[in-house]
Amino acid sequence: MTISRWNPFHELEQLLDQYNRSGRYLQNTTGSGYTGGKDLINRADWIPAVDIAESATAYHIKAELPGVDKNSISVSVKDGVLTIQGERQSVTQTENAEQSDFKYHRIERSYGSFARAFSLPEHVNEEDIQAQFKDGILDLTLLKKTEQKPKSIEVKVH
Repeated sequence: MTISRWNPFHELEQLLDQYNRSGRYLQNTTGSGYTGGKDLINRADWIPAVDIAESATAYHIKAELPGVDKNSISVSVKDGVLTIQGERQSVTQTENAEQSDFKYHRIERSYGSFARAFSLPEHVNEEDIQAQFKDGILDLTLLKKTEQKPKSIEVKVH
């Protein structure tokens, strides 16, 4: 019989960590608004870290997705909400047959489905979003709409 330490706050700490990493821009999939992270916890097994930056011409979103196959990543835009979804297979599902005799002593990485959703500003060109996936980083570029400059019309007086 093995004695192990029980931490009564372990599950609460994990839940708060997921909530804190979800970001304040999180939306639920129906687009009805901010859910305070509650909907995310029900939908996602883990939450990838995301950096959001802005340049003069675009917004740049970088999501850390190590170990995720690029074919399992989905990026979509609907009703002004950008959604990144996918799944990372667990180590026991992806191991080769020759490694099936492994006995894991600790698995700390998170596996399963994930989803992140972000409200887009009105001046983002939803038709021109570029995505690249390299070295476990999903890099999205959301170009801004070009501003329409006021056109001056000369009025002739007769």
